[in-house]
Amino acid sequence: MPPVIDPAAMAGHDPAAPVIALAGATMGTAWRVLYAARGSVTPGRVRAAIEGRLADLVAQMSHWEASSTLSRFNRAAPGEWAALEPDFARVVGAGLKLARQSGGAFDPAIGRLTDLWGFGPQGAAPLPSPEAVGAARAAGGWQRLDFNAEQRRLHQPGGLSLDLSGIAKGYAVDAVADLLAAMGIRHCLIEIGGELVGRGLRPDGDPWWVDLENPPGVTLPPLRIALHQIAVATSGSYVRGAHSIDPRTGYAATNRVVSVSVIAATAMEADALATAITILYPDLTPLDPLRPAARIVTAEAQGPVEMITPLLDAMMR
Repeated sequence: MPPVIDPAAMAGHDPAAPVIALAGATMGTAWRVLYAARGSVTPGRVRAAIEGRLADLVAQMSHWEASSTLSRFNRAAPGEWAALEPDFARVVGAGLKLARQSGGAFDPAIGRLTDLWGFGPQGAAPLPSPEAVGAARAAGGWQRLDFNAEQRRLHQPGGLSLDLSGIAKGYAVDAVADLLAAMGIRHCLIEIGGELVGRGLRPDGDPWWVDLENPPGVTLPPLRIALHQIAVATSGSYVRGAHSIDPRTGYAATNRVVSVSVIAATAMEADALATAITILYPDLTPLDPLRPAARIVTAEAQGPVEMITPLLDAMMR
């Protein structure tokens, strides 16, 4: 259960409202929205608004679109300052903050390493040499970024490549929820590629319940979450293989983590924290001030092991 029940989230609750389901594709995955329909806003108008918002975010922050703001920054000449859209600036600011808090376990400037290991738009690549890994690490790193949050300007030091895939999808989930709220839709569940946020209540008075997915072949007690004004995101190696690169070493994490699910106030925060925990585990002390609510599953010799952080344990109790 969420730590707080928000009375304001009950506003406009209609037990007779039908639940509308919409779905589509974005960011190389699928999006899905369930919402309690009230008023005169048609499903067609809601779909068009969602698709337009997601297309705009892709145009800003996609690592795969050559014309995106992010791709243009990655190609910018050394010393150039890039003007960022408000969404892009918020994501960069949050990413740099978590990079500092996590000691670099989360790093929005990991694009060169992502491409080197074949996880970028160029696709599969040969196994890189230690020299190539070292060069990619030297060219990247969040410490090389100079960000003026007030002016929304980002400095390209030369050869640095952003990759916001560990945070942008979560931000997109929040952005869609905020878009629906602006349209008068305050009771909804939004998912993009397994990152979810729930606002308000279902028409029957229940919260938006979601079950955490267990990795294939792993049997764990079911964990059902009441997504009432909170979000959940999962990072795992069981869908795309071991793709979590430790920015501090330039190589894949070797801690046997299979999946990390994080519950947080926003999907952006949950998304980024799940990435950071995947890299940091088992030493999560850098994140102690953040008190993440997380379930971590590792593959051990005796079989899968589940670890529940203290805040999530408290929410369960």
